[in-house]
Amino acid sequence: MPQLKQKLTLFDMTMIAIGSTIGSGIFLTPSSIIGALPAPKWALLVWIVGGLMALSGALTFAELGAKMPGAGGVYVYLKEAYGDFAGFLYGWSYLLVINTGGIAALSVAFATYFGFFVELSPAGIKTVAITGIVIVTIINILGVKAGGVFSDVFTLLKLAGIIGLIVVGFAAGASNTTDFSAPLGDLPNGLGSALAVAMVGVLWSYGGWQHASFLAGEARDPQRTIPRAMIFGALAVTLIYLLINVAYLFLLSPAEMAASPRLAADAIGKVFGAPGARLIALTIFISTFGTAGIYTLTAPRIYYAMANDGVFFKKVAAVHPKFHTPMFAILLQSVWAIVLVWFWGTFEDLISYVVFTDWIFFALAAASVFIFRRRAAAGAFKTPGYPITPIFFISLSVWFVLNTLVERPAQAWAGLGLLALGIPVYYYWKKRSTN
Repeated sequence: MPQLKQKLTLFDMTMIAIGSTIGSGIFLTPSSIIGALPAPKWALLVWIVGGLMALSGALTFAELGAKMPGAGGVYVYLKEAYGDFAGFLYGWSYLLVINTGGIAALSVAFATYFGFFVELSPAGIKTVAITGIVIVTIINILGVKAGGVFSDVFTLLKLAGIIGLIVVGFAAGASNTTDFSAPLGDLPNGLGSALAVAMVGVLWSYGGWQHASFLAGEARDPQRTIPRAMIFGALAVTLIYLLINVAYLFLLSPAEMAASPRLAADAIGKVFGAPGARLIALTIFISTFGTAGIYTLTAPRIYYAMANDGVFFKKVAAVHPKFHTPMFAILLQSVWAIVLVWFWGTFEDLISYVVFTDWIFFALAAASVFIFRRRAAAGAFKTPGYPITPIFFISLSVWFVLNTLVERPAQAWAGLGLLALGIPVYYYWKKRSTN
């Protein structure tokens, strides 16, 4: 019976961790963050907190990844700590909305930026988005190494564009464009509300490094490779995000940033005009297309693991005899993502409502490190700063979930409703697997 092949190197896995994190967020969310916290030092502080959160999460998940280097990553941690039910609900939410919705959103984004160069109608944007999904699906079916090479190339391209933006900001911008010592001033809804709004954008932008864990079953020396990839990825993204925010502040004032719907384009446009805006459009296209490709590569390993555990279609666990990839898991995900693209107007709000469920599972997965420590000693990698490191990550994750329940109850209950839909599905598959 064909099996998954361990072909991905540390470089591949690190590029996946970085590439799955940097999508479109860093080109857009700094506007809303500086709008919520108009004092630059406060805005930079929340980006630092977000980086510390990503790093603490990566350090915690690194211990779990070293201990359980199997395909599916977070799914495996949840299943082993809390049982099949918790693992299934994670995979269910990832397939139904979180990852497929992310692919759909990224596809619409790169198609929209492709329209910057070729005029497209709304139907044309959808057609380009779906074509992109089909392309990355084929690439990832042809072999995990082909998907890894795609990730390497597009992540390096997006990093080149981002580094170019940073260089322009530091070279052509000026430190006196922004008063970095400016006070916070009066906030209409108070500091707590402003921090909550800002952290939503920060956490959205930092999410993604955990995708490296999904491919543990296809990484060389996974007990060493997976922890290092997630940690290197989180460190690199934190540094990049801090530098790019400073570059923005060298090119635009906080007021200009807050008012800009196309932050990166407006920042570069200050120096290079329309040609600069076109260059940024190309960078964002590369970034979003590359991230869509990585999402297509990584998450199907969750559905593959679910099928192997008897809680999903048996066919989804099948591995292609020639390419050694979970072809049916990849196809299932891509078909549903294409459906979401066609009905994007209907699903756009729904997808934003349920993103918070990801952070429920983040907190649960991180908390599992305490469960495994009680069962046995730590494995090949021990989380530095334990138990403070995982507690810090769990606390911020719980804060984010509770804040969503209070501030955005409609979104939160929609997400919980979709999770609830998975309950009868789980018991159906469990009953079927025992017959």
